[in-house]
Amino acid sequence: MTAQQTPVDGYDVVWNGASLDASASMPCGGGDIGLNVWVENGDLLFYFARSGSFDENNALLKGGRIRVRLRPNPLEGMVRQELVLRDGAVVVSGKAGGVSVNSRVWVDVFRPAVHVDMDGSRPLDAEVTYESWRTADRALSGKENNANSYKWGFRHAPGGRVVTRRDSIHFASGGVEFFHHNEGETVFDVTVHQQGLDPVKSELRDPLRGLTFGGLLLGTDMVPGGKTTGRYIDTDFEGWRLISRRAAKERHILLVLHTEQVSAGRDWEEGLRSAVAGVRMQERTAQEVTRRWWSVFWKRSFICIGDKTSPEWKVGRNYQLFRYMLGCNAYGSEPTKFNGGLFTYDPSLVDPSVQATPDFRNWGGGTMTAQNQRLVYWPMLRSGDFELMKPQFEFYLRSLKTAELRSRIYWGHGGACFTEQLEDFGLPNSAEYGWDMPADHDKGVEYNAWLEYEWDTVLEFCQMMLETERYSGADIHPYIPFIESCLRFFDEHYQYLARLRGRRALDGEGHLILYPGSAGETYKMAYDASSTIAGLHTVLTRLLELPSKYLADSSRTYFTGMLRRLPPLAFGSFDGHPTIAPARVWERVNNKETMQLYPVFPWGIYGVGRPGLDTAINTYKYDTDAIRFRSYIGWKQDNIFAARLGLTSEAASLTLKKLADGPRRFPAFWGPGFDWVPDHNWGGSGMIGLQEMLLQTDGKKIYLFPAWPAAWDVHFKLYAPYSTTVEAELRAGKLVSLKVLPEERRGDIINLLR
Repeated sequence: MTAQQTPVDGYDVVWNGASLDASASMPCGGGDIGLNVWVENGDLLFYFARSGSFDENNALLKGGRIRVRLRPNPLEGMVRQELVLRDGAVVVSGKAGGVSVNSRVWVDVFRPAVHVDMDGSRPLDAEVTYESWRTADRALSGKENNANSYKWGFRHAPGGRVVTRRDSIHFASGGVEFFHHNEGETVFDVTVHQQGLDPVKSELRDPLRGLTFGGLLLGTDMVPGGKTTGRYIDTDFEGWRLISRRAAKERHILLVLHTEQVSAGRDWEEGLRSAVAGVRMQERTAQEVTRRWWSVFWKRSFICIGDKTSPEWKVGRNYQLFRYMLGCNAYGSEPTKFNGGLFTYDPSLVDPSVQATPDFRNWGGGTMTAQNQRLVYWPMLRSGDFELMKPQFEFYLRSLKTAELRSRIYWGHGGACFTEQLEDFGLPNSAEYGWDMPADHDKGVEYNAWLEYEWDTVLEFCQMMLETERYSGADIHPYIPFIESCLRFFDEHYQYLARLRGRRALDGEGHLILYPGSAGETYKMAYDASSTIAGLHTVLTRLLELPSKYLADSSRTYFTGMLRRLPPLAFGSFDGHPTIAPARVWERVNNKETMQLYPVFPWGIYGVGRPGLDTAINTYKYDTDAIRFRSYIGWKQDNIFAARLGLTSEAASLTLKKLADGPRRFPAFWGPGFDWVPDHNWGGSGMIGLQEMLLQTDGKKIYLFPAWPAAWDVHFKLYAPYSTTVEAELRAGKLVSLKVLPEERRGDIINLLR
């Protein structure tokens, strides 16, 4: 593939004309930093955010906003803004009054630095302002607290109210230095006490105490120029200005960020100085190294569909745009958040009723909703982005000890108990856990009608860890204790519960009694939820397939026995059509998740080429809940179910809606859906469904085009298990090229469009 034929070259986003406000911003990023870049009223602006920037309340705070103003100002005339995917950069150009400027905004993938390189047609004066809305302590009220871990439990914060503490901001080192330092009691302390874990507090990981994050803004031949004030959208701000000593044709603006847990701000400043020195040392080669990283990223995998005259072209373009957004947090200290990632902006531009600061996002900052997070990470297997999965895996590994302590303290048995709405320190979110929990309620179970007994989503991340070994040959030894502990929890806990109720730990057939359980947030107080059984079956089977070096003989024997102890799936029928049931029985329906199709995705028990496909298709077509819940919005995964079942027309129809342009200027800023903008689980579920339309696997078999419309021309490269890549091109319904690596895997290809 030549330089001019890479798929991303045709997918660059070009805007002619300035933007109205931040909702019409463009994502840019790399490493673990995300920017929202736009031009408004002649100013070049960008928000910046960095993974892991959590305050005392566990809100994920923006670093601030940068404003660049030139004199004379070419950006007051004709403006062009382009996202150059090949380079991972945003190029902004302008022309007015015979003066022009070309600016390149980019982020160093390997060092925490943002660069703005400006080149004018004549010497220009420049003013660069660091703008912050955190210049004084700010008490939060009402829905504002949905951005942090207190949510509706905000009255339980220290002092009875939630406060976003002020940042430290001042001129230093010829630029603007800023940082937020977590002090005093944090939501970690409050949550530990709420959940009765003070006796083991010293054994729990506390990521918030002393966490300090910020940076230094510098400009070539620029000096401090005083302060300014203003208001943007709903939020007052103060600005620290850097002004040019003299006009220049070329100018470089540098923003270096640093994050560290320290006892005092001065200790963080030492780390910042070291970070700046590291950036300076590599400044001459950093842009080329970053470009090479993006070049490898784009060559790794792609999906290019049709041409610009076809409606499906946007599906391929938006797939690439969202994958780019995921690539901007390749090396984050924390996973990419489902509710906006690093690219949120002023909330009233999403929901006019929320007039809060740009730090707002719905459903929390350091709180990980696993049911949503999983959809961000599943597509990375097929796209070959295995290194991007590490932040999510490390999140769970860091919390393993805490999850095991919960099991030991609350119930006296082994295994790791991971709940839904999990904090980055491994405990349930305090609001979701329940501040009104009765004294005699099981303190290990969230007092929450949606979340009670829902602790099987972690199995999806166990399976992802296992699949990285099968897909890439990765050494997964570090993940094995985690996977074993997650599985052991279900075996030990449900035998424990059975013994509380009676004499026997298993049912009359020697099976575990998975009650009380939960099929997602939907089928509550379930007996033998099919999603749980399917998950345990798939993860146990895959674990036992690992080479002998991964499992001790005693572990292999134990988990072989556990696999035999799993109860069978439950079935039902609609109008005489046999279907998969969500559980054997359940007490109520709480949400709108089609859990009866989880044995199809993510668990792969049913699908193209597998036994029982007709029963799974019946479930999709006739189950009244499955029909009633069907949608393409947000985290809905009906497009994935349809693709996995080989239902081509249904998969195509849902995918055209799922991956259509979003309602904002940047086409992959979907949402809010059920969450926030940009909705990352909307994009993730769209990616998965599109991948499954093109390629599915069953053991060594590789099914090509299992749910692909013959009329859609496509050129794609995706990954399959056993270190395999498949690159294929379909034109006018005919396979015109096929490249399979390693070559011996070509014999495993089954082309379903023949």
